[in-house]
Amino acid sequence: MGKPFEQGRAWIELDRGNLRHNVAALRGLLPAGCALMGALKANAYGHGAAPVAKELNQLGVQAFCVASVAEAIQLRENGVAGEILILGYTHPLDFPRLIQYDLTQAALSYEYAELLNAFGGGLKTHIAVDTGMHRVGVPAGDLDKILAILRMKHLSITGVYTHLCADEGLAEEDVAFTKKQAAAFARVRERILSEGCAVKAHILGSYGLLNYPELGGDYARVGIALYGVLSDRSGLALCPAELRPVLSVRARVMTIRSVQPGEHVGYGLAYTAESRRRIAALSIGYADGLPRALSCGRGRVLLRGQEAPVVGRVCMDQMMVDVTGIENLKCGDVATVIGRSGALAITAYDLAEQTGTITNELLSRLGERLPRVLV
Repeated sequence: MGKPFEQGRAWIELDRGNLRHNVAALRGLLPAGCALMGALKANAYGHGAAPVAKELNQLGVQAFCVASVAEAIQLRENGVAGEILILGYTHPLDFPRLIQYDLTQAALSYEYAELLNAFGGGLKTHIAVDTGMHRVGVPAGDLDKILAILRMKHLSITGVYTHLCADEGLAEEDVAFTKKQAAAFARVRERILSEGCAVKAHILGSYGLLNYPELGGDYARVGIALYGVLSDRSGLALCPAELRPVLSVRARVMTIRSVQPGEHVGYGLAYTAESRRRIAALSIGYADGLPRALSCGRGRVLLRGQEAPVVGRVCMDQMMVDVTGIENLKCGDVATVIGRSGALAITAYDLAEQTGTITNELLSRLGERLPRVLV
């Protein structure tokens, strides 16, 4: 019988045209000699790593970065070609998989590089350099250790990179710190080149590309911007590229019922009808990644181009909305949780603001049981 109907319960729609538009727009910002490295960690920020990566392959993107070896293997098993850089920790027991699947592992510290080297086999490696974020990487001032990693005989060093941590802001302090990081990385890169090592270097992420493209590099590790949004809407006014959201979230109407004054809806008696209302139950909940903080009127959905506020508490697998006044609604109709319906739209920014977070977190938490459908 095959797999269940992908749009039968709740699902994510990926707009192929908008993804292609974003790739073109971001490529237009790339400095000379710099290529896109698609950031596909956290299931491509909730969008679906395999379908996004295969689409990017068709557009000529040949470099990707992920957080874990499991994420990298998933890409390979789905036929994704090109370099795949693992930015996070891989346990030594999984080092053989790095060779088996032709993966590149970040050297997160000098000590971790020693573990990679001890394994043997010429593992492909990018050296992480800490220029001020103090998360991972060999300190930029510790050039002796960076050069020692370059000389490790069982490693194939193909890249060096750092991570900017204040490139999102354009306040004087943020700009000064970003320039300080860039200068520290440039010194490392120059020293490596002076040793005769021609490795790929990358410093730009999404905000680095948008705000500091002059910093250059061989790759720009673009994540959230690739998917057509920024971390929050504060940067939209100054964004140098027109970005179009790739993702929409839809769910089906399960039931529609009348609720009388004084009757309750959902767990904990959290909603009590003050007048006669029509309530629809939708086939999506917090187990699908929908924040429970949208409960009790904080969130809304769109049905037939009209707003329907959330009533009661968001449940694990369902949520209820007030559909009073929405005509001709029936079971099986499609509700828009993120996206456009008629003249109205609900954005990832809206949900992030309503729940006190950023779009990166909101999107990356969208559940695995939501099928990803390219449209």
